[in-house]
Amino acid sequence: MTETQVKSPSQNRWWPQTGEPDAVKIVGIGGSLRENSHSYRALELAIERVAKLGAAVQILDLRQMTLPFCQGSGDYEDYPDVARLRETVKAADGLILATPEYHGSVSGVLKNALDLMSFEHLEGKVVGAISVLGGKSNSNALNDLRLISRWVHAWVIPEQIAIGQAWQAFNDQGQIQEEKLRKRFDTFAHSLVENTCKLRGLTLPSRFKRSPTT
Repeated sequence: MTETQVKSPSQNRWWPQTGEPDAVKIVGIGGSLRENSHSYRALELAIERVAKLGAAVQILDLRQMTLPFCQGSGDYEDYPDVARLRETVKAADGLILATPEYHGSVSGVLKNALDLMSFEHLEGKVVGAISVLGGKSNSNALNDLRLISRWVHAWVIPEQIAIGQAWQAFNDQGQIQEEKLRKRFDTFAHSLVENTCKLRGLTLPSRFKRSPTT
């Protein structure tokens, strides 16, 4: 765990406390239920970077939430985590959606979480997409996330991350091994924070630096 890593999502609080009342808010949603999920680790790394740039962040860990299968409508009063999902996303300015690629597309658990929300919660959000797979890197799941996001009137940044052969992408400390991919995470984080502020009419955080190499 690094000093910038988000606290437990069960606290349901934005972190870190930036001291900036209008700080850009970014929520990460991980689309895997595996205990040692590579896609969840990729999400953490991305969230750490946007937090360093001055964003207030939260992670919604679907492994710790009890969500029903979407039935197309309803408040799902027997499932309080549905309300938490919706309220947290509605309060956000931007999202990071991280998914393993299963059979050439997004995971069922992430799609179901998105299906449990509506335009009220997702419209106008700025989205960054990450996919992780065991085989060669490709953009199948990323393209599907773009399609889903566009359908709910969200904006998707041009930068995206696809991690192929995930079993060898991370070292024993959970960090990305390849320098080129690490730089891509930096570029991704900068783009998400900058474009979210532009599209949502927010001031860039005081800690934000325009160049990811500075």
